[in-house]
Amino acid sequence: MKATQYFLFTRRRPDRVIIQDAWIVRVIQHPLRKERQADGRIRCWARIPEMNDRALRVILLEDGETVHNAFFDRDFKE
Repeated sequence: MKATQYFLFTRRRPDRVIIQDAWIVRVIQHPLRKERQADGRIRCWARIPEMNDRALRVILLEDGETVHNAFFDRDFKE
């Protein structure tokens, strides 16, 4: 999995340390929703059953494969 330095830094936060790489890959491969931001980055969401179906948001760079951010999104609506 390709990742930015920003992602590698922020994933050390206590609220993000629990996010597994396998979950990030799952979100990228099977998103419930996918949107392109104005800056070209791509937002992907999927539910994570292992975390009581919380929605994980993954932000990819414009290339569609480099992870820039990943976090549980409390405001996600399907």
